[in-house]
Amino acid sequence: METGLQPAELAFMVTLAMSGSLSAAAREMGITTSAVSKRLALLEGRIGVPLVNRTTRRMSLTSEGEVLLEHAQRILGELADLEQMLTKSKGTPKGQLRVNATLGFGRLHIAPTISQYVKRYPEVDVQLQLSVDPPPLADDQFDVCIRFGAPADARVIARRLAPNRRLLCAAPKYLAQHGEPKSPAELGRHNCIAIRQGDEAYGVWRLLGGRHSGREAERDATAVKVRGNLTTNDGEIAVGWALDGHGILMRAAWDIERYLQSGRLVQVLPAYRTPDADIYAVYPHRHQLSVRVRTFVDFLVERFTRFDDA
Repeated sequence: METGLQPAELAFMVTLAMSGSLSAAAREMGITTSAVSKRLALLEGRIGVPLVNRTTRRMSLTSEGEVLLEHAQRILGELADLEQMLTKSKGTPKGQLRVNATLGFGRLHIAPTISQYVKRYPEVDVQLQLSVDPPPLADDQFDVCIRFGAPADARVIARRLAPNRRLLCAAPKYLAQHGEPKSPAELGRHNCIAIRQGDEAYGVWRLLGGRHSGREAERDATAVKVRGNLTTNDGEIAVGWALDGHGILMRAAWDIERYLQSGRLVQVLPAYRTPDADIYAVYPHRHQLSVRVRTFVDFLVERFTRFDDA
């Protein structure tokens, strides 16, 4: 009699959780809904705790189910890595890959990149989760996280993907009506669109002049207190407000480059820049031998090479 959890049971739990309902899981596994329900009941009975809250309309995991799902995803990934290292298929990525990215960059660049990645490597199942703030590095929820700024944590590997050059910009109609600032100090009399994200100081823009670089530039950085009547935690919304002519915005070049090229936005104070916060792919040391992680990060680097030439 089996006493421990088996890989097939872990895979069943992952499929059930990702499907969102018993019927959807049944379609995914090619069996009946009653068969899924029976299999779940047997698993819960053997473990001795409920894993799923069932209602007539929806299904959710219990706290025990959430714990099982988290560990099942990690264990299945490690089993896939082990199999690949020991067999002839070690050069072909397969299995589950959990990726986290920020909302704006994730939608605009990571999601399309994943689409191309799975075309090249169809045996990889990618789960992408977008969030406003990055998850703690100590969490084991993701295999690869896309973050801004190099983490000072020796427990992870951080590979630089692209520069993150943030620019000041505004719509031509705003500048025609309110004038264009000639120095950082003049930003104080303009309507500035603020974005609340991460641990950055809200309402303070740090600008570096073009005369210096590196640590010298950081010492000479000018902190400007800005004000405005529009604030959001979503960069896409902030860009929309800037396009509507509401004020001056500080935003990453990757997010506004198409609007600068079309002329819908104009760069403001081009002689000044913001402190670097380059884009990195971050993953735990234990994943450095994972074919899935290695090929995915290599693929990201390949796709984002164009940003270095921007």
